[in-house]
Amino acid sequence: MNAENRSGILVVDDDPGHRATLKTVLKSWSYQTSEADNGQTAADMATETPYDLILMDVRMAVMDGIDALKRIKSYNPAIPIIIMTAYSSVESAVEAMKAGAYDYLTKPLDFDELKLIIERALEHTRLKNENKNLRDRLKTLDHTRQIVAASPPMKSLLEMLATIAPSEATVLITGGSGTGKELIARAVHANSNRSSGSLVAVNCAALTESLLESELFGHEKGAFTGADRRREGRFVQADKGSLFLDEVGEMSMGMQAKLLRVLQEGEIQRVGGDTPVAVDVRVIAATNKDLSQMVADGKFREDLYYRLNVVNLHVPPLSERTDDIPALAQHFLNLYADRNRKKIKGFTPHAMDSLLKYAWPGNVRELENVVERAVLLSPGEYITEKDLPLNISQSAGPSRPASYTSGDQGSLDEMEKSAITKALEKADGNKSEAARLLGITRRTLYNKLEKYGIQ
Repeated sequence: MNAENRSGILVVDDDPGHRATLKTVLKSWSYQTSEADNGQTAADMATETPYDLILMDVRMAVMDGIDALKRIKSYNPAIPIIIMTAYSSVESAVEAMKAGAYDYLTKPLDFDELKLIIERALEHTRLKNENKNLRDRLKTLDHTRQIVAASPPMKSLLEMLATIAPSEATVLITGGSGTGKELIARAVHANSNRSSGSLVAVNCAALTESLLESELFGHEKGAFTGADRRREGRFVQADKGSLFLDEVGEMSMGMQAKLLRVLQEGEIQRVGGDTPVAVDVRVIAATNKDLSQMVADGKFREDLYYRLNVVNLHVPPLSERTDDIPALAQHFLNLYADRNRKKIKGFTPHAMDSLLKYAWPGNVRELENVVERAVLLSPGEYITEKDLPLNISQSAGPSRPASYTSGDQGSLDEMEKSAITKALEKADGNKSEAARLLGITRRTLYNKLEKYGIQ
């Protein structure tokens, strides 16, 4: 981050020596810093200046860190605040997290750990802001799910979407199953000049050729057995709006010819009818197939392919947009926690690491299903690796086998391993909280977990 476009970090501590040390360290990392010697001053300063991050001590004579945190969060809930404490008090740390602290550290600080947490907090804020700015370019989004665009390919996709949506061009959305093609189609319609009209969706793979023809074009009374009245098709329903043809690659060659005629002539003919009906519809098609290869194989009409593929929006697989996984996972967590009336705040580091390292062959749809399942299974405030399917929880890599030495050292190691295991159980798998329970830093805990082969 560039010092010219950042407000920097506010250091809050009533110990002038510790403030000076922190300022020196932060300056060496190229951060701008301001300082306050108590919570009251910090809260006042934060109302005037939009700091990128606040690093605040808990114990201070004039308004302690918890009260200052609550006050700052009441008018700026987005700002990341890292709490410092010289007392290994799990109670105060937990209270700080409940009040909205991003993380907490125990004095004396581990500066490598501090640097990592600051970088992670600022990167999280940056990605969240970029995602919001991109979404602000889109007038409306489907309210049940969100387009997350922290990764470069999704940013490029949304930039292109925002550019082409107001046009009348036919759009072909490509991508694997579960990547969110229908969500992109809805965003195209919502940001078009047809947004006041209907978006009508048809799954071309779900209907036989005869049923699909009737579904799209409608039919006259008596056109076939059971046709006891005239029925308008989806093209007429979508007049002055948009028609979303999902899995268009599943259309038969005969239906492809009829669709091509509609795109060329701007009119449809009901099944059993002989009078053309003019329609004004923008077609948005989607497929998980390689239509160009299908054209080469003689399975898809070349003329229809070029009619549909005026603008191509490719939705990348989740394996190519791992930067989106944390925000997507948190979105689905919030959605299903609220739906199931469960108070779950987030994911433990190991659980998130597992999500980031898994290949996600089922894409966003698979991630949504996994998070929904984890929300239902989780007994605590944070989803742990134990709440994830085994193939995903093991994706972060196998643990090393425990190694013991002989004699007295072996007994000490066994006692230490037992203490760590019990702390993890008490903390519901949250390693940060377990480290505080044990009175050690997280780095030390991770070293011991590796030593004893504990996940």
